[in-house]
Amino acid sequence: MIIGCGDVGLRVAAQLRNRVRLLALTSDSGRLAELRSKGITPLSGNLDKGTSLMRLAGIATRVVHLAPPPAEGWVDSRTHALLRALRLRQKPACVVYGSTSGVYGDCGGEWVTETRVMNAHTPRAQRRVDAESRIRFFGRSAAVRVNILRIPGIYAQDREGGTPRARLLKATPVLQPQDDVFTNHIHADDLALACCLALWRGAPQRVYNVNDDTSMKMGDYFDLAADLYGLPRPPRIARAGANEQLPLMLLSFMSESRRMDNTRMKMELRLRLHHPTVLSGLS
Repeated sequence: MIIGCGDVGLRVAAQLRNRVRLLALTSDSGRLAELRSKGITPLSGNLDKGTSLMRLAGIATRVVHLAPPPAEGWVDSRTHALLRALRLRQKPACVVYGSTSGVYGDCGGEWVTETRVMNAHTPRAQRRVDAESRIRFFGRSAAVRVNILRIPGIYAQDREGGTPRARLLKATPVLQPQDDVFTNHIHADDLALACCLALWRGAPQRVYNVNDDTSMKMGDYFDLAADLYGLPRPPRIARAGANEQLPLMLLSFMSESRRMDNTRMKMELRLRLHHPTVLSGLS
């Protein structure tokens, strides 16, 4: 069962199609035909209305939870409602949750493994910390194997907004080299593969960094994309002037620098990246 069957959820379904029976929760009646056409049985329900989730109890042996938390607050009420429903009858054998690398906060460009203490700086990341704690407690108390995937920036040529092209066309500035931050990426297809592998290969109550092998600063990433697309490289600005020229959401990403270590993903999930670098994925 896929909770949050958007772009990545559909890629998960495509990799599992004809191997297992696929279910997906949706609150949009307009998506029922689309999901059925992809071999997915749609289940009507809304994560913001807990009573609508009762039908989810006991019907799936494995669950991939990719739905985002609410847009406001410090807790993830959606994950709370889902886990409450999953407790009602026969519990699933495994729950895989798609979290974010933002739970680490700013690491000053250091290499980050899954054992690093979480230090979320934004309400958006704090809601993910809350969701992770609920997933972990569910796993321990209900004797369910849970895996948490910490996901950085997702990209793909065939994903809406999945490449830097639109931002390059707007000539949105990036930070000058001395102020720039390290960023991490994963191709949407590799992320979907990680979700599938975790359903069967994930170690009990385990966290995985899910990212490619690229070690690159944000400005260099956009320079690379500009060169590939034949577009002008973005202008560089000092951090001191960024507050006046960039939106708050973008500034929040530019305030955190880390390099994620994906060794555990490769060793335990035995995942072989189809796109090991952003150069491979964007080319």
